Amino acid sequence: MEYLGPAQPSQGHILCCQCGVPIPPNPANMCVGCLRAQVDITEGIPKQGTVHFCKQCERYLQPPGTWIQCSLESRELLALCLKKIKASLSKVRLIDAGFIWTEPHSKRLKLKLTVQKEVINGAVLQQVFVVEYVVQSQMCEDCHRIEAKDFWKAVVQVRQKTLHKKTFYYLEQLILKHKLHQNTLRIKEIHDGLDFYYSSKQQAQKMVDFLQCTVPSRSKSSQRLISHDIHSNVYNYKSTFSVEIVPICKDNVVCLSPKLAQSLGNMSQICVCIRVTSAIHLIDPRTLQIAEVDGNTYWRHPFNSLFHPKQLEEFIIMDINRVHEKKKGAGAGARSNKHTLAEAWVRKTSELDTDHQYFCCTHLGHILNPGDLVLGFDLANCNLNDEFANKMNPHNIPDVVLIKKSYDRSKRQRRRNWKLKELERDREAPDTDDERQYQDFLEDLEEDEAIRKNVNIYRNADIPVESDTDEDGPPRISLAEMLEDLHISQDATGGEGAEMLTE
Repeated sequence: MEYLGPAQPSQGHILCCQCGVPIPPNPANMCVGCLRAQVDITEGIPKQGTVHFCKQCERYLQPPGTWIQCSLESRELLALCLKKIKASLSKVRLIDAGFIWTEPHSKRLKLKLTVQKEVINGAVLQQVFVVEYVVQSQMCEDCHRIEAKDFWKAVVQVRQKTLHKKTFYYLEQLILKHKLHQNTLRIKEIHDGLDFYYSSKQQAQKMVDFLQCTVPSRSKSSQRLISHDIHSNVYNYKSTFSVEIVPICKDNVVCLSPKLAQSLGNMSQICVCIRVTSAIHLIDPRTLQIAEVDGNTYWRHPFNSLFHPKQLEEFIIMDINRVHEKKKGAGAGARSNKHTLAEAWVRKTSELDTDHQYFCCTHLGHILNPGDLVLGFDLANCNLNDEFANKMNPHNIPDVVLIKKSYDRSKRQRRRNWKLKELERDREAPDTDDERQYQDFLEDLEEDEAIRKNVNIYRNADIPVESDTDEDGPPRISLAEMLEDLHISQDATGGEGAEMLTE
């Protein structure tokens, strides 16, 4: 027989002093049911509350006057709800807190809380209860000002003294991509620019800084006193920021001052603007020499466009010879690797019944062939009203400057399977010339990859996708560069939202 040692004493049980049920000993000598019936540790904690919600901006009010962005069942919303009963929770110990699911449109928020508290004779009691909040609609001050329409504290006036809006179309896409239009109270379009209205000076200053980083420009600011409280020494101002963009657009022919041309690497004074981003990108069609002129340099040495876009004429290439090597001059700057220098004989399509031809050097040798149509400016038969061009030696002024290859516009529009988004703004009466300029901008996007990198391009599902292997046709944007235009429904409980969730 094996000895197992002394017997271990078992824990005894006592009877509950209220109901007589055997229970393990505890300081209160009562079972849990009787203890909860005698003591309610959630007494004094409100079981209902109110949360204010702004439907316009979808923010919640955090007393006394702060509006914060919270999504349903988020940590931020849980903290906001607990702060409303923070004083009552100071008498108990909070163990756990979480949301109970409710319908998004029910205007109810339910919190499940677990608390502990020391009760009779040191016994610790834990209890679970629910606090229900009613979501009430209340418009915040910012949305009140937006609905007032005429209330604003700062305005940014963007202007460009030019007849073409290519730079504004490009700037519109940059603003959309970086979402700088979300804080505006109103956007108003006028004949030579845009006005952006803001509720604070800081938001307007942020817009001005963005413009100065993305397009060559200069700015001025002023403010006007609206009211003054002599007791609290509070001043109420309305601020105005004026931003002037350089009056140069893509495909403009410009004439530089002799001093500026020399500082840019002894390039020719007659240049073509191939792009406007944070600087003006110029190319010399005679040598392929390129240069960049930033905003500060432009305002120190200003120059203007020699022609209006409507003065573009159509030429036909009679003969073209590509120049593979061109000797660099003294102090010459960098040359473009994306263009090819060529010498061409061209004739106006309006003068095909004559034998008059023009000789010119062009930077478009990589895309031009005999028989192609090309758009350009005729300098031989025009009167140049420019202070720098009038002082130039006539032998240094080319007869024709070719700008870009001409394609069938109607065919390009039919095959264009992409689209752009636009800013919501107060427009003036639509003009047929605005539509033509917008089509010019879309064609520039198709032809210039460097500009496309800064623009969000969306696929147009209404137009079928065609093959991209048409080498003789106009340039096209590949599907890899396009984004899907998503339309997400806010109501995920029915209609289109439910279909999207079940797919």
